[in-house]
Amino acid sequence: MGKIIAIANQKGGVGKTTTTINLSAALAKLNTKVLVVDCDPQGNTTSGLGIKSKIKDDENYTSYDLMTTDASVEDCIQYTEYDFNPQLEVIPSSVNLSAAEAELNNIDGRNFILRNKLQGIKDQYDYILIDCPPSLTVLTINALTAADSVIVPIQCEFYALEGLTQLMQTINLTRLRLNSTLKVEGILFTMYDSRTNLSQDVVSNVKEGINENIFNAIIPRNVKLAEAPSYGKPICIYDAKSSGAVAYNELALEILKNDKIVSKKKDVQKSTSSRPAGKSRTGVKSVGTSGKRAARKNTLIEKSKERNKSKENN
Repeated sequence: MGKIIAIANQKGGVGKTTTTINLSAALAKLNTKVLVVDCDPQGNTTSGLGIKSKIKDDENYTSYDLMTTDASVEDCIQYTEYDFNPQLEVIPSSVNLSAAEAELNNIDGRNFILRNKLQGIKDQYDYILIDCPPSLTVLTINALTAADSVIVPIQCEFYALEGLTQLMQTINLTRLRLNSTLKVEGILFTMYDSRTNLSQDVVSNVKEGINENIFNAIIPRNVKLAEAPSYGKPICIYDAKSSGAVAYNELALEILKNDKIVSKKKDVQKSTSSRPAGKSRTGVKSVGTSGKRAARKNTLIEKSKERNKSKENN
């Protein structure tokens, strides 16, 4: 049984995308099968995993199509080019996703769209990680409704507690109205600077004031972590010996331990018959797709528009 984890915080700049990129890669490096769903219109997770430059909105399916059309999860998946076995898979974002809020406004069951799409493929993965936008929109609500648990990154700064309190209220409302089994996977401290009293005080205050699981792993402020996205690489590929890479590896191991999943790293031998990077399950490249794929995407979009017009007329 796979596990869906949302990475969420209504406050921006706390390390949600950095955590999604580097935790997914750390888990994949430990030979767990991971799918990343980029639900942030900014698409930084998509570019940080080296996918953005290969996506063409008129040919490739994205999380926008997943949310607003009949496109399936399989239609939207792209493969990273890193040497992981099994390969790290991504549903990329698109700037079009910013329009999803308005398009889904009059759709019945709009808060359950992502859950319904992911349930059919959940068992094919060990983990599905969802990167959420830094706001409480229909995209964030969809992610929390679909998730089994949520990781809450908080920056070690003065306003961290305020943002955390707001998010916990949102999580409690989601439990009450949409997803009664949603759990807090853990609070994750990010951008920690051991040289400052402020970072130490924030950690102490959160531990005293929040009755939720807090990860032992703490993500330090690290130059290499900041550099890696510009190269389209997670930190474990960009600089595996950096303090950031070590911290995210510790986080991945902690999650596996909490879920009682033993790392498969020692048991898995690289197979020469494993699927090459950038290939789909059928052996066809998942980028630079054919005209048939683009035509199918247009058909799905038209069907979605017709369905929405029909609902408006009724």
